[in-house]
Amino acid sequence: MGVFEALSAQAEGAGRLRHATSYLRIAEFFTEPRSEEKVPRYRRYRTLFDEAFGDGGAVRHEVPYADATLPAYRLRAIDDAARGTVLIHGGFDSLIEEFFAIWRRIAAAGFDVVAFEGPGQGGARALGGLTFDHDWEKPVGAVLDHFKLESAALVGISMGGYWAVRAAGLEPRIARVVAWPPVYDWLHRIPGALRRPAKAMLRRRGFMRWSMRVRTRLVPTLRQVVDQALYLVDSDDPVACVDWFLGMNANHLGSERVTQDVLLLCGEHDAFQPPALTRAQADALTAARSVAVRTFTSAEHADQHCQMGNLDLACSVITAWLREPGPLAANGSSPVHA
Repeated sequence: MGVFEALSAQAEGAGRLRHATSYLRIAEFFTEPRSEEKVPRYRRYRTLFDEAFGDGGAVRHEVPYADATLPAYRLRAIDDAARGTVLIHGGFDSLIEEFFAIWRRIAAAGFDVVAFEGPGQGGARALGGLTFDHDWEKPVGAVLDHFKLESAALVGISMGGYWAVRAAGLEPRIARVVAWPPVYDWLHRIPGALRRPAKAMLRRRGFMRWSMRVRTRLVPTLRQVVDQALYLVDSDDPVACVDWFLGMNANHLGSERVTQDVLLLCGEHDAFQPPALTRAQADALTAARSVAVRTFTSAEHADQHCQMGNLDLACSVITAWLREPGPLAANGSSPVHA
């Protein structure tokens, strides 16, 4: 963390504020969630972001929610002739500011953008103390109320793809929804024959607690994931991490309630939210007005998680679909049903 904090300070001193912001985000990301340095680094990151990107037109809002607020930004359509409003939120450990490049591309395509964080995310957790709630229709409803929106599209990035679909099924003001990519149900990452034994094993709470503690000591990446999940729900019990992930399941999702146009994006080599989850999600959207799937390939430099290798392409697919929702043209994308 210290290296990236130093790089941020050097960049800021040289007037390279956007570089400074990115370096500080890395330092903040790798700071342990319960460290005393976490909140000061987060506050400093937000200050730097506002200085670095303040000329981009985004206006910060605080959306009332429970006994605190949800951070949000509003970015008006670049051409001042908005085709509608698009709500954007992130996933597991993201900050909404780091998706500015996505907001900007969508605004440039003629849409007003509201980018926000829900409970458990970013400033809602760090500053407001709001812990996570998989019932994403609640924060989406609060955002729609705050901005007095009667209709909007909803884009969920990374794990946010799950929460966006959940919200669309219960919030009629969502006109269309993009899962980038879907989760559907984490147990669908494993073969069907293994799901029942996996559920049985997960009921052995003592064993799972011991197993999680051993594995997190051996695997630093897993330890970071577990620490973040426990921070989201404000728990010290490793099994709470398992419960949090498995709370994202097909029954809770309620795909059959979704009646809007739906776009599902995935990368052919996404190791985190693989295409198997996208296929399962597409099949479950039995009441949707239309469902389109776009699978990005290595040839497009977009086969990995959230197409970070080719954001231009991913955003162009999204904005084209937002203008004319429904099954996509035969350009490497495939309609599922209309």
